[in-house]
Amino acid sequence: MTRKNERISYENNPVMPQRRKLLIAGAGVAAASFLSQASADEKTTTNLPSHGGAENLDSQHSAAPGKRRLGGLEVSAIGLGVQNMSRKYDTSVPWRPEMVNIIRRAYDQGVTFFDAAEAYGPLEVEKILGEGVAPFRDKIVIATKFGWNIDQQTGKRLPGLNSRPEHIRQVVEGMLKRLRTDRIDLLYQHRVDPQVPIEDVAGVIKDLMDQGKVLHWGLSEMGINTLKRAHAALPVTAVQSEYSMLWRGPEKNVLPTCEALGIGFVPWSPLGVQFLTGWIDANTRFASGDIRATESRFAPENLAHNLQLVELLTRWAKRKNAAPGQIALAWLLARKAWIVPIPGTTNRDHMLQNTSAAGLHLTSSEMTELSTSLDAITIMGQRLPDAVQVYSDVEAPLKSE
Repeated sequence: MTRKNERISYENNPVMPQRRKLLIAGAGVAAASFLSQASADEKTTTNLPSHGGAENLDSQHSAAPGKRRLGGLEVSAIGLGVQNMSRKYDTSVPWRPEMVNIIRRAYDQGVTFFDAAEAYGPLEVEKILGEGVAPFRDKIVIATKFGWNIDQQTGKRLPGLNSRPEHIRQVVEGMLKRLRTDRIDLLYQHRVDPQVPIEDVAGVIKDLMDQGKVLHWGLSEMGINTLKRAHAALPVTAVQSEYSMLWRGPEKNVLPTCEALGIGFVPWSPLGVQFLTGWIDANTRFASGDIRATESRFAPENLAHNLQLVELLTRWAKRKNAAPGQIALAWLLARKAWIVPIPGTTNRDHMLQNTSAAGLHLTSSEMTELSTSLDAITIMGQRLPDAVQVYSDVEAPLKSE
């Protein structure tokens, strides 16, 4: 990402001093720990309509202090997405030893849920995660994803998707080696393959479960009917889709379906690809290769309008003595007791700030007030370019008799 007058914009942006102050103070919401999230869950998950809040906890979603449940899987209230640990949005390459350190520091902070995919790298991010969690592998949950058409020897991206059963088996064997483990705790289909019935996918996942190589499974960015068919074939533990204050699409159909079926929900990009942290301003322009350069919601003609959302977060951050991104994460946590965001970062201090958001409490009245303000803001532009969006909301073909 390139930025006009980068140092000056950092100092003059009113969000920046607040964020820096919180980082220095020990990652904001001082002393907030995952233990405090248990009581926060009980207090904030009051029933609000579709754009409001979350429902009361019920017995199937009860969890230990500082934890949440995705179906039958218990994880930390906030996880860590490691997608950019091999190559960041701006296409620069992070220092690998520092990425391993961030993963291990996250565990020290109470994070037990780590999210990767074969497509990230491709293949390389799973290697980084496997190295990072090796000392405490049996105490955490690893989630990863299959589904893109990737050569398992070279990592070369081939056209389209591939969820053929024989390919899934091959992919999982490679994942186990890269992750240095004997099982995958949560395995998602990254995108629905329009050539393979979801029942066939569920069948091979069931075989892998019987072998002990996969413990739980999920889907990402799938069509609603495909989700229902998948769950009928083999109970789905979690759904992963983009969801944040910047993109609220899942509220229409996905979240109600997950709620009805008892499926957990994992928002990817819960900080709106950095937008909700306040680091992007009206002068921000993105380098070639940065996916945000292709998303029209960040185009100059839309960016100034959409910054209303950041201004709202900034006001709430001052009110709650927090950072804007922490407000965004706390809002997600308060929406539903079975939502577990996975913010990603390549910066240790940002990771500390993100994870400490689990201790930020929004009351029911605050959730109503904040959500009402959110409803008044219309985001302009698409969340993804057409060439990427075409892979979302896909329905798998029906299985022939």
